[in-house]
Amino acid sequence: MDDTERKKVILDILQNKVSVISGAKLAEITGVTRQIIIKDIALLRASGYKIEATPKGYTMQKRKGKRAVFAVKHTKEDIEKELSLIVQNGGRVLDVIVEHPLYGEIKGNLNIETMNDIKRFLARMKTANAKPLLTLSDGIHLHTVEADSEEKLRKIREVLKEEGFLNL
Repeated sequence: MDDTERKKVILDILQNKVSVISGAKLAEITGVTRQIIIKDIALLRASGYKIEATPKGYTMQKRKGKRAVFAVKHTKEDIEKELSLIVQNGGRVLDVIVEHPLYGEIKGNLNIETMNDIKRFLARMKTANAKPLLTLSDGIHLHTVEADSEEKLRKIREVLKEEGFLNL
């Protein structure tokens, strides 16, 4: 399979067959290394395809509903509570963004939409001994949140405000 054919296979899988697929699985399907898949994904992105890298693998960016960006502030210990409030009220946390004094905007894709996603995220953070991005900005960060209606986004804003997370 040549480069062009492989990229077409990757796009077909992402657009039509799965919601998320790992780089290792794409490599297995196309008969190349994961490093070549990473390069192919970068080239496809440069060509304008909206491919997201998530902790679970690659996915084609598909808008499911309405979006809002929430500016929040809290400690590392409140991550689970904050994410749970969003998910329990019908939101999907697409990313986390912090403003760094040297590098500018730093963004991490989250794609959290279930309580199990939250548990996996927290477990990965613990086993990797990784610090969340909010530690770079005194707890202040942004989340892009998606929901299937403006009403759900309003409800999420309300509960985040009630719990003291909104950084207005």
